[in-house]
Amino acid sequence: MRAPGPCAVCGAGGAARYRCPRCGSAYCSVPCCRTHRERCAPEPRQQPQREAAGQVPRPDPAHGPGTSLRDILGEEDEQDRVPPEKLQLLGESEELRDLLLNPHLQQLLLTIDQAQDKSSLMRRFMQEPLFVEFADCCLSIVEPPEKENVLPE
Repeated sequence: MRAPGPCAVCGAGGAARYRCPRCGSAYCSVPCCRTHRERCAPEPRQQPQREAAGQVPRPDPAHGPGTSLRDILGEEDEQDRVPPEKLQLLGESEELRDLLLNPHLQQLLLTIDQAQDKSSLMRRFMQEPLFVEFADCCLSIVEPPEKENVLPE
């Protein structure tokens, strides 16, 4: 890995440890990220060698062709990202599969997916016992509770 260069926003030398997922500009901090994001105009980035060699990554079908997670997630979202291995566990869960058969839960999830203001709708749905059960089930799969104070048998 190469040494960090200067920040494209404030110019601090050797401090730019982060890159904009849209245009690739380097920046050094959250304030610089926010400033950059306000004026970011995505520039076409050079294709990585593997894309030039014909090994193009598969697009994410949920967000249209040519869109990747890196394009969607911001720097602050990165810490909340669930690794693919744990997401795989969601698909393998019988308990979650059974919950998703409920037509009311299906309608709640469709409503969230189609909503403009997803965060306020999520807060409202967290008052619905079925949605809370769904959220708890997902969390227990991707973040199993720590086994604290358990004595070995």
